[in-house]
Amino acid sequence: MPLPSSPFASGRRCNADGPSFGSTSSTLWLGLADTVWQDVKSHSSCWAKAGPPIHEGKHAANTRERWQQIHQLLDQGVGLLECARRLNLALNTVKRYARHSEPERLIRAPLYRPTLVDPYREHLRQRRAQDPAVPITHLLAEFRELGYTGSPNLLVRYINQGRVEADHAHLSPRRAAGLLLAHPGHLPKDQRVLRDQLAAACPQMSALTEHVSGFAVLQRPAPA
Repeated sequence: MPLPSSPFASGRRCNADGPSFGSTSSTLWLGLADTVWQDVKSHSSCWAKAGPPIHEGKHAANTRERWQQIHQLLDQGVGLLECARRLNLALNTVKRYARHSEPERLIRAPLYRPTLVDPYREHLRQRRAQDPAVPITHLLAEFRELGYTGSPNLLVRYINQGRVEADHAHLSPRRAAGLLLAHPGHLPKDQRVLRDQLAAACPQMSALTEHVSGFAVLQRPAPA
């Protein structure tokens, strides 16, 4: 039985374009989907680089500075409790920073919700590549002709947040899990590439992808 193209497309139901599951198979699949989601979340530091570039704003700079302060003290042989006292931080905060070997693992890409601009993102990238100074009013007029129904402010905010230049839209753990659960043959080329990047992020993600594929093979109906 082939994998559904998007098991998270509507709550916990499979995509309408996917296969028709029997009750037992459907229950097993939903159980697998929940397990995959949890595993993907637990390895987010491995596949985070498959998302947009880290936003080096004030929060990222503070995180990097704090990581350096804590690890400098630890390298000097200072204990966790003493680090917390000297830096005026909670002990659990110091422990969290101490667990990570590099500050990038503590910095996350900004969480963006889907917007009305997303379907026109590739057109926006192409236009800004051709003319980086293209006026917003021109872009808005072009988008209106393509069917855009959002506001001018939404388009401006989308550009100012750096979402146009990112390699692809923000990838949440739920969407990452959905890509791993999807049949590669049912995905567009760019999503297949992204799925391969997720699968290769670390040994655990590779094993998880193989497990999903093996489960799909077991769920295929026997030949008549």
